[in-house]
Amino acid sequence: MGPNWKEWKKSDLLSAIIAPILVVLLIVAISQLTSLVGYESESFGILIGLTMEITELTLIVAVPLLLGLVWNQWAGGASGFIMGTFYALYWSNAYNGMHGAGTVLISYIIGAMLIGYMAGALNKRSDNFKRLVISAVIATTIGAIMMFGIFQLSTANVVTGIDGFLLTVLPRIATGVIIAVLAKVFTWYGLNRNPNT
Repeated sequence: MGPNWKEWKKSDLLSAIIAPILVVLLIVAISQLTSLVGYESESFGILIGLTMEITELTLIVAVPLLLGLVWNQWAGGASGFIMGTFYALYWSNAYNGMHGAGTVLISYIIGAMLIGYMAGALNKRSDNFKRLVISAVIATTIGAIMMFGIFQLSTANVVTGIDGFLLTVLPRIATGVIIAVLAKVFTWYGLNRNPNT
């Protein structure tokens, strides 16, 4: 049973109020950076690229990967389908009937499903840190390579060459390592679905 209404600690204030407010303010500050540098600045394109990449990595890599690692392959795959579909719908208006756009949009869904499912299937609900990292890196690497390959089938694709390959694969691998660390933290607090814990 949890604490009663009289049992408050200073750490409750920090973890339940101050930390979430700081995270929200940081997100808002990042979203406003583009308006601060101006649309004519060279930095504008870099900031837009970074915020779009963070959005993509969060939606179609981090969420399905985390659920796959801490829960199972079905949760990872299903969340990948849902998050990938949201991301594809977000971009569908930008492509607006462009020839070959369907292939790019479907790659967002397939890549997210693959990453989530594969991470869960490889990890098998383990809370061993090395297994979490290995499962995450393998899943994100294969998912990124598959996504890059599917991109190449589309006439609407702009992600090409070695630079495009590295920009697709390396951020996903880095996200895999970060999410493996986060998944391990979740297991410390009993937030995984491992029946042995």
